[in-house]
Amino acid sequence: MNPEQWLADYRERLERVAYNAREASASLDQAGASATSPRGEVTVTVNAGGVLGDVTLTPAARKLDVDTLATLIVGTAREAQRLASARMTEIMTDYLGDGDALHQITAHAPEAVR
Repeated sequence: MNPEQWLADYRERLERVAYNAREASASLDQAGASATSPRGEVTVTVNAGGVLGDVTLTPAARKLDVDTLATLIVGTAREAQRLASARMTEIMTDYLGDGDALHQITAHAPEAVR
């Protein structure tokens, strides 16, 4: 292969990698999740990293005692985090394939996702 062809192939590979990275990043930006408690009193939204974004309480939540409400919020947040982690794993699997890089990323995911 001549040097010009090698360089053109190399540039094409770099452009493909950059495009895929942008696509993965855009997908991850949208990979947050929401979960709602079983009876609908609490809805929690998290981003792709599991960081809390929003907590919504319905009027029914006001009728709960403080400890029950706190437990419900934490449990619902954990479910939202699990869902976001599963989505993140799905996106990264599409991008990286199943290999060492993916395993390094998902090593900190909730066990239910791995």
